[in-house]
Amino acid sequence: MLYHLFNWLESLGHIPGAGLMNYLSFRAMLAAVISMFIAFFVGKKIIALLRRKQIGEDIRDLGLEGQMQKKGTPTMGGVIIIIAVVCSALLVCRLDSIYTILLLVTTLWCGAIGFTDDYIKVFKHNKEGMSAKMKLILQFGLGLVIALSVCISPDIHSDNLVTTIPFVKAHEFDYSWLSPFKGQLGVYCSWGIYMAMIIIVILGCSNGTNLTDGMDGLASGTSAIVGVAIGVMAWLSGDALNSAYLNIMYIPGSGEVAIYMSAFVGALLGFLWYNTFPAQVFMGDTGSLTIGGVIGVSAVLIRKELLLPVLCGIFLMESLSVIIQRTHFKRTKKKYGEGRRVFLMAPLHHHFQKKGVPEPRIVTRFWIVGIILAVSTLALLKIR
Repeated sequence: MLYHLFNWLESLGHIPGAGLMNYLSFRAMLAAVISMFIAFFVGKKIIALLRRKQIGEDIRDLGLEGQMQKKGTPTMGGVIIIIAVVCSALLVCRLDSIYTILLLVTTLWCGAIGFTDDYIKVFKHNKEGMSAKMKLILQFGLGLVIALSVCISPDIHSDNLVTTIPFVKAHEFDYSWLSPFKGQLGVYCSWGIYMAMIIIVILGCSNGTNLTDGMDGLASGTSAIVGVAIGVMAWLSGDALNSAYLNIMYIPGSGEVAIYMSAFVGALLGFLWYNTFPAQVFMGDTGSLTIGGVIGVSAVLIRKELLLPVLCGIFLMESLSVIIQRTHFKRTKKKYGEGRRVFLMAPLHHHFQKKGVPEPRIVTRFWIVGIILAVSTLALLKIR
């Protein structure tokens, strides 16, 4: 709204400062500051409300050090992140941009899924929450909406089947190369492959972040690092000179993604103030599913989804540790009559906790690894 207001003021004549909103850098910094302060001040009130309503985390005793001390800590704190991101985006982003619209839809859609899941757990006293099948159906629905929008909307980059990939000269990969068919059938097949990839990315990111949310500050801190990297790539892709210099895809209008991610990072940092060890609030599925959804959709919109295995390496390893643990346990139980484990506990952060590593040290080291992965991802833009 501020963007449109300042543009209107600028059209009236020479009003000092009216042109500031035309600078992406200014709007990005403003979005981050606004969302951070909203999360900081609103967070305090929401935490107090959650405590009054006795909306606390029900902890299962898994034998982890310091685990039972967290019992009763307010959960559903992801509402803080959602409020901060949405309010900041509505104030600073261009509301007529398809990128802003899709990211707002993603934030509210995933937030609604996570909120419903947390509501069932807390108020219905059902530890399982929403069924995994229903979650996947709703996430699939979001993925389908995003995929159709990316493929159909005339306001999104015209080379619809082309994406960014490192280690090749042109830094581009065309999904049509994967189609085994030629002609019109090949075109339809290419669209189908690309849409399937978009849905997989959104599902993977959303659930991967959810699995990572198991320690104070772990998911929020690593997600903020990922958000910074995506914001930088969105800003570079939306600038004709920088994209030409780096030889990456120029995506007109993607600067709005950079501004939205600035609001996203600011909200996470504001939330992290209360979420660091020992946490005063947990984000719950309300936050973790939202964070993962925003990361996945933003990467798709700037055509950097194939860089996510590196950038979101923390989420990937956490997810793989769960898959490996469950698969190995089932196979060994079938073969030997007794299930065996690869890790002391999955997800991966609990494995290190079982080995006696203090929680703050695990979280800090995961942050460091996340920074290394983010820098490596940005460096890949120059490797060809």
